[in-house]
Amino acid sequence: MAIVLAMGFASGLPLFLTSRTLQAWMTAEGVGVATIGLFSVVALPYSCKFLWSPIMDRYVPPFLGRRRGWLLLTQVALAAVLGVMALQSPRALVTLSASSSEACSAVLPWFQGFCQLFQTMGQLSSSGFFWAALAIAFLSASQDINVDAYRTDVLEEREMGAGVALYVLGYRIALLVTGSLAFILADRLSWPVVYLILAALMLANVGFTLWAPEPPAAAGKPATLLDAVWRPFQDFIQRLGLGKGILILVFVVLYKYGDSLVNAMATPFLLQAGFSQTDIGAIQGGMGLAATLVGTLAGGAILSKIGITRSLWVFGGLQALSNIAYLVLANGGNSYPLMVVAINVENFCGGLGTAGFVAFLMSLCNPQFSATQYALLSSFMAVSRDLLVTPAGIWAESLGWPLFFTVTLLAAVPALVMLPLFAPWNPSPSMARPGRDSD
Repeated sequence: MAIVLAMGFASGLPLFLTSRTLQAWMTAEGVGVATIGLFSVVALPYSCKFLWSPIMDRYVPPFLGRRRGWLLLTQVALAAVLGVMALQSPRALVTLSASSSEACSAVLPWFQGFCQLFQTMGQLSSSGFFWAALAIAFLSASQDINVDAYRTDVLEEREMGAGVALYVLGYRIALLVTGSLAFILADRLSWPVVYLILAALMLANVGFTLWAPEPPAAAGKPATLLDAVWRPFQDFIQRLGLGKGILILVFVVLYKYGDSLVNAMATPFLLQAGFSQTDIGAIQGGMGLAATLVGTLAGGAILSKIGITRSLWVFGGLQALSNIAYLVLANGGNSYPLMVVAINVENFCGGLGTAGFVAFLMSLCNPQFSATQYALLSSFMAVSRDLLVTPAGIWAESLGWPLFFTVTLLAAVPALVMLPLFAPWNPSPSMARPGRDSD
């Protein structure tokens, strides 16, 4: 279990280093907001990782075995590229917005925005800083493939609850290090030095990879790369049936949708409600994080008692109802106690939901193809978090906050309505996994 905790930390460490923390470094160097916004394209590998996950299911490095071998390669490469990025500077990006605006000044006003977009993207592609960030995201997504597969391969049914809780705990600690501690260090040192420190911390994870036992090889390893691409999908459909398989994929997209809508607009709502950035940072970053961790740990413990399918019902219902706390706050005005309650209730129930949901995704994977199948499922999970939330701001603006939070509550209902179709409230608390004996 200590290995699962360490792998959660390793998985979470690079995430902010190509997003929130990197944006702070770029802002400190005077990079324009438009360029920073376009820079978010470097996160694309996280949504596309299922495209190369079959390679990691098919080919085994000549050392440490299939899972640990790939983990060692990605972690060493991550540390190296983080070190390279520390030697780069985002300062060269400062002039991108200005130069693209100047180049597009002769274009008709209606097309100047598109012209600037393509001009800036073209200039970004010539920046070593951009390619270093993209490489970090690619390697981080590749590490995630193997961390998820390792966790899926080694955890038995009875260990899933505790295993998921410890993984999320390690992941959240890493986000705290890169999202809070890094900012504090940057005020005292410099961003390049901070990235070098984090590169060394990434390299330290190699020790846990070397210490970890290699999961037993599953029978029926893909013989060719074509098998590695096709057989995971074939296995998934054969086990579940085409109709049920599609239904589950839709469920995976929708289960966290209501929660994702709230998370996407929580900070703008709290700022518009009149709360200070200091208050929001202290409650969301401190108490909110603690509530998420407690919720995840509690979810893992409860899941071990009631099983995966029942946890989807219980945690999904609580996750949906927690949005009422924000609805009450939206109607109650600038109330500090209500804000504390809303943030903590939503984060705690979100942690419960994550524990049950991740365990459910793991239960769907066949150990023969765990890297590819989990990568596919997690990519579907990212759809609601990254794509379906894009209208959230428009809805909040047009409907007003109370009605918007009512919509977030309703957005959680379709997934719960789908549960009886493939995860009934079964009197047996266990749920057999493919390739494993059921309890």
